[in-house]
Amino acid sequence: MDSSLQHTTVLLAEAVDALLGAAGPSPSGTFVDGTFGRGGHSRRILLRLGPAGRLIAFDKDPEAIQEAARITDARFAIRHEGFRNLSELPEGSAAGVLLDLGVSSPQIDSPERGFSFRFDGPLDMRMDTTRGQSVAEWLAEAEVGQIAEVIREYGEERFAGPIAKAIVARRQERGPLATTAELADLVAGAVKTREAGQNPATRTFQALRIFINAELEELQQALEASLRLLAPSGRLVVISFHSLEDRIVKQFIAQHSKEVYDRRAPFAPPQAMRLVALDRIKPGADEVAANPRSRSAVMRVAERTGVPA
Repeated sequence: MDSSLQHTTVLLAEAVDALLGAAGPSPSGTFVDGTFGRGGHSRRILLRLGPAGRLIAFDKDPEAIQEAARITDARFAIRHEGFRNLSELPEGSAAGVLLDLGVSSPQIDSPERGFSFRFDGPLDMRMDTTRGQSVAEWLAEAEVGQIAEVIREYGEERFAGPIAKAIVARRQERGPLATTAELADLVAGAVKTREAGQNPATRTFQALRIFINAELEELQQALEASLRLLAPSGRLVVISFHSLEDRIVKQFIAQHSKEVYDRRAPFAPPQAMRLVALDRIKPGADEVAANPRSRSAVMRVAERTGVPA
C-alpha cells in the first residue's frame, strides 16, 4: 500500500463517543468495528477501552488487513471478512457495533483499484481484490437491460438506458471496456445534462461499485446481525455516505423502534421494541472544510433494548 495515500476518518470523535457512550469510563465489553478501513475508529476505540475491553474488526480489503497487522494491542483482533459475517459472533456478546460505510481515501486515490474516474486505471472496483468479478468482467458479458437496471437502481441515474446501450455498443464495436477513463469518457458522451459541479460519470461509478460489492445487500444482513449481536443497552452506530444507504439504516431503526402487533392474534402481547433511536449527526462546518469528502456523511445512533433477538 502506498503510504502517501492518507485517509481522514469521518466523524471520528462523534462516532466513538456515541459507540461508547453507554458503557461508562474504561469500558470492559466487546465492541465491533465492522469496517476497519485504515483503522481510525479502531485506534480511537482502543485508546478508550479498559484493560478487559476487546475490539473485533472486520474488513474485506487486503490492504486494510495489512494496516490492521500494525496494531499489536492484545485486545484487538481483525477478520478478513465483510461485515455480513457479524452473524458468526455470539448472540448478545457485543456492547457496541460501528459501521462506517464509506470508501476509504486510499481506495479512491489508488488508480489500480479502479474506484475513481479521476485516475485512469483498471476497471475493477472490488473491495476484496482476492475474489469475485471485477466491473470490467461483469460489463464484458452483461446485457443492456441488466446494466441499465444496475445504474438506475444503485446510481439513481436517469440516463441509465442510454449509458447501458453505449456500453454494449462499444463492446460490440471495439471490445469490452477495460479502464476507468474509457468508462468515464463513454458515460460523458451518453449523459446529456448533469448537475453543476458533478462529473457525468459520478452516478454510474457509484452504481457499479455498489453492485459489484453487493453493498446494500450486505448492509441489510449486517444490520440484522447487529440486532442479534448487541447486548441490552448496546449501541449501534452507522455512518452512511449516500441516500440509498441512509434510507436502509433509517428504515431499519424505525422498524425496530416500535412495538409490533400480530394481526392474526389481536389479544396477544405485542413484540417489544428492540431499538431506541438516539441521534442523527452530520459533520460540522469545520470538518467539511478540512475534509470535503465528509460533506455527505450522516451518522445514525440507536441503542438496544430488552434482550437479544
